[in-house]
Amino acid sequence: MMLRLSNNRVIVLDYLCVILAPISRAICRHRSTNDSEKMKPLSSNTSSFSRRLLTGLLGAPISHSASPAMHERAAEALGIRCHYQLIEIADAGREELKMLLEGVRRMGFAGINVTFPYKEAVVDLLDELSPDAARIGAVNTVVVRNGRLIGHNTDMTGFARAASSLIDASSHGAVAVIGAGGVGKAIAFALAGLDITEIRIFDTDRAKATQLAAQLEGHRRTHVAQSIEDALRGVAGLVNGSPVGMLPSRGTPVPDALLHAGLWVADAVYSPLWTPLLSAAKARGATVMTGRELAIFQAADAFELFTGVTPSTAEMGIAFDGVMAKEYSSTHAA
Repeated sequence: MMLRLSNNRVIVLDYLCVILAPISRAICRHRSTNDSEKMKPLSSNTSSFSRRLLTGLLGAPISHSASPAMHERAAEALGIRCHYQLIEIADAGREELKMLLEGVRRMGFAGINVTFPYKEAVVDLLDELSPDAARIGAVNTVVVRNGRLIGHNTDMTGFARAASSLIDASSHGAVAVIGAGGVGKAIAFALAGLDITEIRIFDTDRAKATQLAAQLEGHRRTHVAQSIEDALRGVAGLVNGSPVGMLPSRGTPVPDALLHAGLWVADAVYSPLWTPLLSAAKARGATVMTGRELAIFQAADAFELFTGVTPSTAEMGIAFDGVMAKEYSSTHAA
């Protein structure tokens, strides 16, 4: 059994039997010295007492995440004391996830975010799903309300906010979505809501692409692509909703030769900010959108679900940019 609580607040676990102990310690640090102050859901009403918030992120790998900085800076700007705990656990099975979520329910969390590879795995472990999360079949935000775990999807709302100007500028033309996992599903549903002409879906697991197309039936015209080349044929835009290109990977989901100046290209990956896909697209004259906007807007929507308070996306952006600057400095110093 191995437990490491590192300076960047990542919990790395080999066996889930020890996971509740570090979560408990996070709560103790969060509560600080005043035991009379109870953690409870916040309302949009300002108050004179020191408001407190405990949230976190479940996934792997997540040591690069900008979420703690974004949530904690946004909270500070609103007079809220927030501790955002990174919970990194690889290869968790159903029972392990169930135990972890039970700990979140019972131990004072306002909620947690969920990222790769657990966005779909947690769905049937929750008490309730928002209508969007139920349609998508993936959750990136779990809110604790009155002892119930409620799943939401702010990847969908965040991407819709981030990409709306690109969609408008391309006359709502067809878009290729690469990846039909948790974030790819959310992106596809966001695109459907933005009234594009067609969504072309490609995944190396064709069954997943076919399932997503079936979920979108009645919402938007779809095409399950046989290949990357097929997916990009005649589209106005391209979105990478797969983890390809996320550090430590330096791969790209799309051959450079298929990129051109007539495309807009977006990547959900933000570590690195300039993925190989985006760098190649920019070099070939395409309009590009990094993962920055999606990261900020999905975080802002999640923060509002946790607290009932609308955060400053400008403050979150400053925090995000600070994390990226440190990552860039560290990478180039190595």
